[in-house]
Amino acid sequence: MADTTVKKVNSQASPKGKLGQKYLVNGKSMSMRLWEDEQPGEGDAPHARPYETVGFVISGRAELHISGSMLLLEPGDSWVVPRDAEHRYKILESFTAVEATHPPAEMHGRDEE
Repeated sequence: MADTTVKKVNSQASPKGKLGQKYLVNGKSMSMRLWEDEQPGEGDAPHARPYETVGFVISGRAELHISGSMLLLEPGDSWVVPRDAEHRYKILESFTAVEATHPPAEMHGRDEE
């Protein structure tokens, strides 16, 4: 039987994660989150997560440091971070981006690992 689940999430009422992300809609195998007005700074220490992430920059600029490379992320850019890849972000200008994760980042404590 086909899954007929339909959801709508208003970002104004979305729960926030410990890192400041807003959790948007989620399905069984993927989810979306919003990083809104993240302020400039050195960012987090290198880390790896047990999910794949794809993202899209709405505004601002950031550096994604991954696999010995640095990618400059600017409005209109999209990116991917493979599952278990060590990476970190450095925010250069107030940064807003949407990401999708597979499997859902917020389930089973994946965002806290």
